Amino acid sequence: MPGTVTMYSTTWCGYCRRLKSQMDREGIAYNEINIEQDPESAAFVEKANGGNQTVPTVLFADGSTLTNPSLAQVKQKIGV
Repeated sequence: MPGTVTMYSTTWCGYCRRLKSQMDREGIAYNEINIEQDPESAAFVEKANGGNQTVPTVLFADGSTLTNPSLAQVKQKIGV
């Protein structure tokens, strides 16, 4: 089943690991894209964050993004 959100991350990002484990625990589906392996995604993250490759950047179905959101912010945004 496709994820309800897309999380842009890197392998070394502790904040990404924390949010992924919290979302896994809560049963929130997500697609993960490593921006180090996907230049187009890295460019998207830069555009969403004023030129910075800040992760985690989470993209929602409505096209909006949150940068380094808390689990509560993600749950609120997706209506869980």
